[in-house]
Amino acid sequence: MALKGLIIVGVLALILQGFTKKDSSSKDKFIGLQLYSLRDDMTKDPKGTVEKVGEMGYSFVETAGYKDGKFYGMEPLEFKKLCEDNGLQFLGSHTGQNLPTMETWDTTMAWWDTAIEAHKAAGVTWIVQPWMSEEGYSSLAGLKEYMKYFNAVGEKCNAKGIKFGYHNHDKEFTTVFDGKPLYDYMLELSDPDKMMFQLDLYWITKGGKDPVKYFEKYPGRFMIWHIKDEKELGESGEMDFHRIFKYEKESGLKYGVVEVENYDFTPLESVKMSLEYMEKSNF
Repeated sequence: MALKGLIIVGVLALILQGFTKKDSSSKDKFIGLQLYSLRDDMTKDPKGTVEKVGEMGYSFVETAGYKDGKFYGMEPLEFKKLCEDNGLQFLGSHTGQNLPTMETWDTTMAWWDTAIEAHKAAGVTWIVQPWMSEEGYSSLAGLKEYMKYFNAVGEKCNAKGIKFGYHNHDKEFTTVFDGKPLYDYMLELSDPDKMMFQLDLYWITKGGKDPVKYFEKYPGRFMIWHIKDEKELGESGEMDFHRIFKYEKESGLKYGVVEVENYDFTPLESVKMSLEYMEKSNF
């Protein structure tokens, strides 16, 4: 009986392992899509496009269509339901406002109050601003004002249980103040408790910098990555994703978001190919 019991336990353990072990090449990966990748499709047919994204096998979406309290013209709960009905979580959003002046500060902050309430109603985890106006690039003094502003926005987001962050392009690395890239100042002037960073792996590379070096210098600051290539993921041969993903823990990564801005195929085909690349990769 003892031997039989051990055999049964062993078989049960193997079965359990089969259900719980994550195969890095399987569709169990938790991968999101930035819907800017399908900007034209989302403008023409947002509901049909979200349905197609769900059918592809993405796990969640990040929007680029917030305006006046709505997402792609839909109320927050309506858009959230649309995503969930198609097997998707609505986790993040790109939106924002330019640096306010003293005269426009209150108006800008009121805009943020409305936006944050809409995002809270939709249940999002983060809001990311993916740009700065010229003041942020023209001088270190201007950038410092931007970071005070971003810290204030981050404090408002925190109060509602939402993370606030910034998404880079290449200009943050090619703009230099006193021998230091602008992006370094952003990391150093921002309050880690109020602001995280969404690192776009393609744009930092195009800006001439190594993402791994930033993970080592500023560990834990990069909660989200935009996983991007020149076109479809893996097609250019320029992005060493295998090397970069070895540092995901050190970076602070919690969410990986695919974004495709340029295409060799239709946008829908391109984002599907990019998901398939991620599913087949062993990182």
